[in-house]
Amino acid sequence: MQNVLLNGELLERSKASIDIEDRGYQFGDGVYEVIRVYNGKMFTEEEHLDRLWASAASIGIEIPYSKKEVQEQLKLLVEKDQLVIGTVYLQFTRGISPRKHPFPANGVTPTFVAYTREVGRPVEKLQSGVKAIITDDIRWLRCDIKSLNLLGNLLANQKAAEAGCDEAVLHREGRVTEGSHSNISIVKGGKVYTHPANHFILNGISRRVMIEICKREEIPFIEEPFTVEELTQADEIFLTGTTVEVMPIVELAGKSISGGKPGPLTRKLQELFKSEIELQCGKL
Repeated sequence: MQNVLLNGELLERSKASIDIEDRGYQFGDGVYEVIRVYNGKMFTEEEHLDRLWASAASIGIEIPYSKKEVQEQLKLLVEKDQLVIGTVYLQFTRGISPRKHPFPANGVTPTFVAYTREVGRPVEKLQSGVKAIITDDIRWLRCDIKSLNLLGNLLANQKAAEAGCDEAVLHREGRVTEGSHSNISIVKGGKVYTHPANHFILNGISRRVMIEICKREEIPFIEEPFTVEELTQADEIFLTGTTVEVMPIVELAGKSISGGKPGPLTRKLQELFKSEIELQCGKL
């Protein structure tokens, strides 16, 4: 990260500052997105911005820019930082006001921040798969909003890290929802299952791409909740997410999945997902 977008102005990071009474800092009162960049181009940027606007509207934040204006500013940021492969992080908070729980009555202006980060494709893990744990989903009940309130996600992911794993699979009273920073799907009998896009999960952009691939390729796909027991008995398990793409889980709670290697349908979805990236962003 060399530069920062702050309220529409491109600044060196050392010159960017935000007031301590910004509501994002004090309350987590804001929303965010992370957009993947391949070959200097943003992947599914329109879908990410559409979701950002929807998240903001859900908590009563009116973004003071058009989507096209934000898109152009992000493109300039990527070019300025000469980012080839990585991510763009952007967030809007409700803005700066004296610390009180109710929304400020005087109509403050939302704070807009964006920056880039170099992040390579996790090629080795995509080939070999990752390990995961299972833990309770203790988050709030509006997980469809991509808000700044991520403490529940962080605690779950920390458990995974301490166990030497990459992800924590979350469940509510035995029904699997998603991962701490990804969506989760299983394969059973040649069919793909994933939790429906309701308030219990974030409707991931990579998840949506995967679903469209399944529809196009006539891969049987079912959106319905599955249990922890069904999870552990699955033929294959995989994650979808902005930085993980289609990531196989080969070990879950110490148990080997699909013989400890990525399954055939997961492999097929990986290749088809890669093709979608290349269609938008060029050869990887």
